This record gives sequence, C-alpha cells and structure tokens, in this order.
Amino acid sequence: MVDLEQYLPILIFLFIAVALSAAFVFLPMGVSRLTGTHNPDAEKLSEYECGFPAFEEPRSQFDVRFYLVALLFIVFDLEAAFLFPWAVSLQFTGWEGWIGMMVFLTILAIGLAYEWKKGALEWE
Repeated sequence: MVDLEQYLPILIFLFIAVALSAAFVFLPMGVSRLTGTHNPDAEKLSEYECGFPAFEEPRSQFDVRFYLVALLFIVFDLEAAFLFPWAVSLQFTGWEGWIGMMVFLTILAIGLAYEWKKGALEWE
C-alpha cells in the first residue's frame, strides 16, 4: 500500500500555485471591470507592434519580412552577446580565441552580404 501522506505537501504547493496564478490573472481584470477603467474603443483595439490586424481570419496571408527582420535581429543580437565575453577574455584565449572569433565574424559577414544581395533587407 502506498503512503499518500507524503504527497500532501506537493498538493498543497500546487493548490497555492494555482490559486495565486488565478488571482494574478483574474483579479486585475475584475478590478478593472468594477472601477470602470475597462473602456475599449477603436484606438485601443487597433493593432500595434506587429503591423497587421490581429483579429482576422487565422489563415490569412501576411508578409514574411516581419519574421525575416526578427531573425536578423536575433542573429546579430547573439553576435553582440558573443563579442563581449570574447573581448573580456581575449587575454586568456590568445591567438586561438582571436582566430576563432574572426572565423565567426567572417561567417556572419558572408551571411549578411548574402541577405543584402538577395534583398532581404529591402522594405517596400
């Protein structure tokens, strides 16, 4: 027979976690409704940041360039994230570290040149 009392602390923890999560989600919405700050209008419901309406047919086509720009940002953001620790530790890595980073930067530069040539950076 399995002793179920050992699971009681886990169940208490899960109950508290679910209760707090629900409180953090639903309590602000309820307070907003009760205090009258919930006042949607056309300006509040309009799309922003993404560039296309969010409440349309989910199968509608949209421009892939939004994702291309995001991927380019991630690639070059990661490049910057690798450059700082490399620069700080260059005295310890020596020429091997410098050559390795130059190979990395060369690959990124070739990728940037390719994307530039293909017109991925052009916005119409």
